[in-house]
Amino acid sequence: MTYQITSALLGLGIAFGILFLVRRDHLHGPYAVWWLGAAAVAVLLGLFPQMTDWLAIRTGVGYPPILVLVLGFGLLLIKILTMDLERSRQERQIRRLAQRLALLEAQAPDPDASAVPPDPPA
Repeated sequence: MTYQITSALLGLGIAFGILFLVRRDHLHGPYAVWWLGAAAVAVLLGLFPQMTDWLAIRTGVGYPPILVLVLGFGLLLIKILTMDLERSRQERQIRRLAQRLALLEAQAPDPDASAVPPDPPA
């Protein structure tokens, strides 16, 4: 029974920590959803560990704890993929902004060209 309470409390602690980070604007909403989902799963498995056994029987897994590890690993891979997609999108945006800035700077008149050159030293 102790591991159940510990798992549930750990999940609740993660959830409150994530909500605190979102409230302080340290973590944006779409990223928080992943972490709140992980916290919810930790709470559910902590309160109802028999869910793992039931799901393992339904999916044909012989050793129920490995099911949690495989599902967790799969979700981590999906999370990494979404992070890479977001990073690629941001890099593409930065590159386009840099190109637009270079075009604008090339089209703008040079402010130093209209300045009067200093007198040569005597």
